[in-house]
Amino acid sequence: MNIKTLVKFAAPALCLLGLSAAQAADSTDSNGIYAGAYLVQFHSTASDLSGPYTIPGLNAGLDNVTTAYFAYIRRLSEHVDVELAAGDPPTTKTIGQGPATVGSVPFNGQTLITAKWLSPTALLEYKFMSDSDALRPYVGVGINHTVFYDRQVTLAGQHVTGGPTSLSLTPSTGLAATLGLSYRVDSHWYAHASYSVSNIHTTASADTAGLIRKTHIDFGPRAVVLAVGYTF
Repeated sequence: MNIKTLVKFAAPALCLLGLSAAQAADSTDSNGIYAGAYLVQFHSTASDLSGPYTIPGLNAGLDNVTTAYFAYIRRLSEHVDVELAAGDPPTTKTIGQGPATVGSVPFNGQTLITAKWLSPTALLEYKFMSDSDALRPYVGVGINHTVFYDRQVTLAGQHVTGGPTSLSLTPSTGLAATLGLSYRVDSHWYAHASYSVSNIHTTASADTAGLIRKTHIDFGPRAVVLAVGYTF
């Protein structure tokens, strides 16, 4: 997704943010700290691996992950919040999909790559109902930015590529959206549950002694969040 498209979608949200910010000073308990769990399921798609001495049909999928969720939520008005969310960077496994073997080397179902990723997300959220209601649904839109590190090609992956292999993964910036429920336990404590989608993608480049092989991966993450929070 290019920058012009991001600006097109983000501009209305930023305008609303500016209009609402003036009301924050009059709000009670304008800040909230939340912690809980991210349950992430990947609905990934990838192009077949391409490059020198690469047979057709080599593809990959991603293992689902569960990790810790942390967020800061700033109340702008009775109905508008800003959420800055991130998770404890999980290790994600990339699993081979395709033929059972590449030559005599096992491929299908093998863990080929592992990588950690940091994926902070900024969301502008609209809460329905009113402050007098304990249970309030909300929707949100925003922007996600993902960077990858601690990238490793496993021994099984090196057998497929033909030797020691280094890996690069391009960072990703894309839109994010969420749908959730917030429940007020008492004047300061809250519980919430949400379902979020994000546009996360990368181009993976594997370098084996100067032979470059590439694939483009769309992660298609769907995340369920269960969390508790304290407002002040």
